[in-house]
Amino acid sequence: MYTAFFRLSEPPFSLSPDPRFLYMSERHREGLAHLVFGVRQPGGFVQLTGEVGSGKTTLCRCLVKQLPPETDIALILNPRLTVLELLATICDELHVPYQGEAQSVKVLVDALNQRLLASHAQGRRTVLVIDEAQNLRADVLEQIRLLTNLETSSEKLLQIILLGQPELLKMLQRPRLRQLAQRITARYHLLPLSRRATYAYIQHRLAVAGRSDPVFTAGALRAVYRLSRGIPRLINIICDRALLGAYAQDRHRIGASIVRRASRETRGIAPWYRRLSLPWTSACLAAALLTAGTAAFLAPGNIPKPGKPDPGVAVPTEVPAAPAVAAAVPVQALEAKASPAPPTPSDPPVSVERLLADPALGGDSAFAALFARWGAPVSSAAARQGCDAGQAYGLACLYKVGTWDRVRRFDLPAVLELRAPGGERQRVALVGLDQDRATLAVGGQEIQVPIAEVARVWQGEFILLWKPPFPSRLLVPGMRGKDVVWVRQTLDTLNGKPGTETSDLYDDRLRQRVMAFQQTHALSPDAAIGDETLVRLVQAASRGSAPSLSQRP
Repeated sequence: MYTAFFRLSEPPFSLSPDPRFLYMSERHREGLAHLVFGVRQPGGFVQLTGEVGSGKTTLCRCLVKQLPPETDIALILNPRLTVLELLATICDELHVPYQGEAQSVKVLVDALNQRLLASHAQGRRTVLVIDEAQNLRADVLEQIRLLTNLETSSEKLLQIILLGQPELLKMLQRPRLRQLAQRITARYHLLPLSRRATYAYIQHRLAVAGRSDPVFTAGALRAVYRLSRGIPRLINIICDRALLGAYAQDRHRIGASIVRRASRETRGIAPWYRRLSLPWTSACLAAALLTAGTAAFLAPGNIPKPGKPDPGVAVPTEVPAAPAVAAAVPVQALEAKASPAPPTPSDPPVSVERLLADPALGGDSAFAALFARWGAPVSSAAARQGCDAGQAYGLACLYKVGTWDRVRRFDLPAVLELRAPGGERQRVALVGLDQDRATLAVGGQEIQVPIAEVARVWQGEFILLWKPPFPSRLLVPGMRGKDVVWVRQTLDTLNGKPGTETSDLYDDRLRQRVMAFQQTHALSPDAAIGDETLVRLVQAASRGSAPSLSQRP
């Protein structure tokens, strides 16, 4: 209805999982990398979880499009099935003929096994994708695990991908499903989009639909993020309704008020004035009238002023003299009581609002403070380029979202993305962090601010500056290269056994060592060496030579 009005070739916020509209945020790239890594493994399970509407199905369909043509895929979208129904559905998806009416598990498994062996002999691979896997029953999950036993003497015949909501994680923690959990070779939890990624996501979908210039104002984008919490499906629903609302009002630009109204309509919430019931309104009106009457009665003009005394009231004509003992009190003591000593002046508490209003605060000054920590002679003018200015000194940026605990685990100076009271974004350098206070670098000075104060204007977004040992890429088992040699030798050094091993193959032994390192440093033990794992390796190998939040110079 509104596509022609906004010069769009198609609706940009459709709920169908179209890979063309997939915005590859950092989190989606990591999720896709884990799926690709898991599919390359010889059999086993790959697990992708995330909140409702976070983009799991769209990401999986993007994976399917990237699989080689010699791959057979069975896609199950409704897993509320019995064991027999599940096996029959898998056979139907793979066009596997079976005898009878599928009344026997053995008949279906035998037919499936013959098909998998024939496909393997032809050099083909078979992948089973199960969406909404949190709805699988325990006995069905156990049967799925048994399907991974279909194998040759050297290789599994079936690769299984489980997509599910966070409830799937709790299911796999049950003791009776521990065998299945142990067979998961890659797992990833897809988090909602960050604020910046939400803005880019909206503009990306508009661009795919044919609109290059912005439609949503800055206030509208902030409202979308706040109301959707970064969940792509909610972003689509709110934005689609906002486009329709703007079209109905003949507006070519969408503001925050239209977004808020669209959100209320999609959730079935009426405006506040329509939710007022007659008894509640009457009670509020009565309370307001009573308050107004009381205030009028107690007004200064209605309180009697002191005047002449009534004739019948006796008024004393003399004031009693003070007791004689008062004369014995030294005059100095009376003066001390009358004028107490002034309090010792103390520094006023740091106000985050006052800090964000400081003209010395800005993205260039924040990066300049970080470059100084790394000893990189970057000028103030060059620091305005942000991350690009550090490339000449081997420095790179890592964009992350998390909590104070995650920042502490990295233990590197960072740029925090703060939100000023007016809604504008500000960047400030975090150069120190203890249990209760954060040290911020502003205008060449270091200011300590309570963590609780910073948390009021911080949404968890931060930028790390670090020095990668080689051009960063995702390393997974089976790869080769000099970067694999660096990882192997770094782990040798950390273990106190500098070795002479120079193999450039990411083999199974190195995989076990990487997983052990990841577990020790509170990382997901998936054996995939991404930016986060690499940062921890570099930090551990630097042995205090890199700047630190906890150990100040």
